[in-house]
Amino acid sequence: MLATAEAAQIGYGGVSVVSRACGLSRVTIMKGVQELRGPALPPDRIRRSGGGRRAVVVRDPQMPGLLESLVEPLSRGDPESPLRWTCKSTRTLADELTDRQHQVSHQKVAQLLRGMNYSLQSNRKTEEGDDHPDRDAQFRHINRQVQTALRRGQPVISVDTKKKELVGNFRNAGQQWRAKGSAERVEGHDFPDPSLPRAYPYGIYDLKENSGFVNVGTDHDTATFAVASIGGWWRQEGRRLYPGSTRLLITADGVGSNGYRVRLWKWELQRLADQTGLEIAVCHFPPGTSKWNKVEHRLFSFISSNWRGEPLRDYETVVGLIACTTTVKGLRVTCRLDRRKYTLGRKITPEQMASVNLQPDQFHGEWNYVIRPTKDKL
Repeated sequence: MLATAEAAQIGYGGVSVVSRACGLSRVTIMKGVQELRGPALPPDRIRRSGGGRRAVVVRDPQMPGLLESLVEPLSRGDPESPLRWTCKSTRTLADELTDRQHQVSHQKVAQLLRGMNYSLQSNRKTEEGDDHPDRDAQFRHINRQVQTALRRGQPVISVDTKKKELVGNFRNAGQQWRAKGSAERVEGHDFPDPSLPRAYPYGIYDLKENSGFVNVGTDHDTATFAVASIGGWWRQEGRRLYPGSTRLLITADGVGSNGYRVRLWKWELQRLADQTGLEIAVCHFPPGTSKWNKVEHRLFSFISSNWRGEPLRDYETVVGLIACTTTVKGLRVTCRLDRRKYTLGRKITPEQMASVNLQPDQFHGEWNYVIRPTKDKL
């Protein structure tokens, strides 16, 4: 277009002059003359409309629907799709479309998927069972109990057992900055083996103080271990932080060693109440909602972040990494190692259970209850 403009300004013979000066052919310059004399192009275009190949979806309007049926066979009513059990990469999808006489490249498949609001997605760990009809009501009940206790200056703790960890030179998920080519070398396999040592971190998160206490067990995750961990927190931190307090509120999951159906959990809480003189109130989260427990996202998530990519070679490493966990919001964590043995399979008889001074709440008494010290033990 620049050469054409110069030729037009020269006038007669200008096409020949410009052709010799810049090396463009006369045919090219004459085409430019025709474009200059034609209507102006829209500001967002550099060539006339209709140039180039037609878009794939114009040439083959059936392709987007066929592509979506391959990506989501069940939702599109095609349970017999050949890709039902196949890794659906863009190359695999492009090959399948080509086999069906719809020629397309894997780059175009990726472009079409993005245009249909698809993106690369990983699995999300959210499903934990059916929602209980009173789930939200229990959440509101827990919130009221926690707010009331905090307002009165009473201790409120969130408790749970973190995922058990293999202790040894094994791979730990995550990455950390290291010199290039100097990655930590760990064992190639970590198959389950009863002989391998394990760590059972039981966490207690203090909502008021934004502090964590982790008791790392080496034997088994039992209800006795859970209550022993809570007792360790009270002796080491709780009674110092809350002098004169006579009531402790615990929020816990509904399953596991501190589950609402576990008799041993309630029996051991009774023993703790008798030893400390505390009235222990417990609120369990409804089934399928353990991720809402504050100890998960206020304590355990930061522990996992702090030791990412670091092999847990021994118990000293486990305790050290947990104890050094901090956040910008001021979280501090105390950690201790518990080498005591905890017997599996302990049974609490109905007679023993009857001796537990337990008062259920009017709202879902199986989830919400108070265990008071027995008078003869005070």
